[in-house]
Amino acid sequence: MNNFLSHVNDFLYSYILIFLLVGAGIYFSIRTRFVQLTLLKDAFLALKEKSSDGENASGKPVSSFQALMISTASRVGTGNIAGIATALAAGGPGAIFWMWIMAVIGGASAFVESTLAQVYKVKDGDSFRGGPSYYIERALKKRWLGVLFSVLLICCFAYGFNGLQAYNISSSLEYYVKDYSNTMLPAVVGAVLALLTAVVIFGGVHRISFITSVLVPIMAGIYILVGVYVTVTNLSSVPEMFQTILSEAFDIESIIGGFAGSTVLIGIKRGLFSNEAGMGSAPNASASAAVSHPVKQGLVQILSVFIDTLLICTTTAFILLLSNVKGVPGTLDGIPYVQAALQSSVGTWGIHFITFSIFAFAFTSLVGNYYYAEANILFIKNSPVLLNLFRITCLIAIFFGAQANFSTVWNLADVLMGLMALVNIFAILLLGNIAFRVLDDYRAQKKQGKDPVFQASSLNLTDTDAWN
Repeated sequence: MNNFLSHVNDFLYSYILIFLLVGAGIYFSIRTRFVQLTLLKDAFLALKEKSSDGENASGKPVSSFQALMISTASRVGTGNIAGIATALAAGGPGAIFWMWIMAVIGGASAFVESTLAQVYKVKDGDSFRGGPSYYIERALKKRWLGVLFSVLLICCFAYGFNGLQAYNISSSLEYYVKDYSNTMLPAVVGAVLALLTAVVIFGGVHRISFITSVLVPIMAGIYILVGVYVTVTNLSSVPEMFQTILSEAFDIESIIGGFAGSTVLIGIKRGLFSNEAGMGSAPNASASAAVSHPVKQGLVQILSVFIDTLLICTTTAFILLLSNVKGVPGTLDGIPYVQAALQSSVGTWGIHFITFSIFAFAFTSLVGNYYYAEANILFIKNSPVLLNLFRITCLIAIFFGAQANFSTVWNLADVLMGLMALVNIFAILLLGNIAFRVLDDYRAQKKQGKDPVFQASSLNLTDTDAWN
């Protein structure tokens, strides 16, 4: 099974996705006039956008900031720690450069998909929900394709990614227990994680938005501060680190020799896994926000990509590259590599800090990932019975994920993510003109000195119930 997944994984990324993702990102960057850079100031201003009554009591729409935190919670997971360690061990320091490039280019794709999600969101009581399945059905008129995307996302996030997050939490405890995998502890960890997740997801979207809007900024801030401390205390080594990153990023022999395992591909793959730009996941959170114009939430999601890759992933990379520890694929990678690296810089407490960070990042990811999956279950069939049965299967996946095989989980997550991205990229390339027109409307209103307010009828857009 693992060998099959590995072959599918290599083919999907080496010959299809790498060209589609980079090509779509460049195309959207040009068509939006590099919106991810030119309107970055507006993205920060959009964070002030509140829900309809300025609060998020039960039954009220989530704010722009809360939607950002839900999507960031899903993006900022163990991939930002374990994923970067795996990329460095396998692809070398040059992989970091290509992750940076993927973040900047991917910002435009994130803008387009999140803006479309806002345009075609639907009312759910006093709240909103939406995402790729919704704009595929409403704008492309292809419900079957929307259902296919929903199934892929549910399998990817509820089972693949959440199994992976649970595994990484479990593996972070290997340092503390000799022969950890041969004890009952992975099962205990899985049970505890499932229980904690149940408390949150059975509380609904507003409990999820509250948990993520509180935990994500705190844990991300602390993690970045530790990275800053490591950087400052190793300041003399920083120029050499950047020189190594850039030289290895453009090492022709490394790039050409076995492209499936090259620095470029590993960097792009881990970048996509981490920031999810163009993948179709974040739009599910974007659609939940109550904003006056779809572009505002599209801009906010650019920030989420940058926070994830340019801040959190870079923090992990600096911690690893400024240490005296070298990663070895299959021997010292993932969580143990990060623990060893931080220990070499700050002492034993660094191991405990990484363990805590893994739990915090992974737990909020479990919650954020579930939120995405729930929106897609409701798209397929809005049934309370089905939803509760689905929640139980999510908890089972978390329980068994804590005891899973490392390479199998990674490969499964990569394959599911790749298939999701294929469907979503196809959709947003076909619907890109709608996002461009909505962006032009936003820019025109800003030029007139207005706080942009969207009217779908002014652009002759149909099936946009939330904007009529």
